Amino acid sequence: MNEVARVKVTDEAKEVIAELRAKHGALMFHQSGGCCDGSSPMCYADGEFIVGRSDVWLGAIDDCDFFMAKDQFEFWQHTELTIDVTPGRGASFSLEIPLGVRFVTKSRVFSLEESESLIETKRGDMI
Repeated sequence: MNEVARVKVTDEAKEVIAELRAKHGALMFHQSGGCCDGSSPMCYADGEFIVGRSDVWLGAIDDCDFFMAKDQFEFWQHTELTIDVTPGRGASFSLEIPLGVRFVTKSRVFSLEESESLIETKRGDMI
């Protein structure tokens, strides 16, 4: 079985990422697990959000690194995350907000076979 990605992205979200990349350059994502919009995936210009030892690298979506707070990862580690976009404004600092859309995370639990083939995650301080 091939390696299984922990995080994926929809075509609709890729379109928004392309628009943001054209305006802001390289991008990154972080999902903190805070309350309200803090639990949404946040998009930043690459390097604008400081990744620390308490962050886990889950992979890349459309050539953008995706990190999650370690405590949040403990809850999500058995799920495949798909980053999508939906109309509406979130109350966050994420770059897509002025476009009238926001990124959202959809999830499903990995099968046993998928769990055994997950791509290795990395701690933020090891990146």
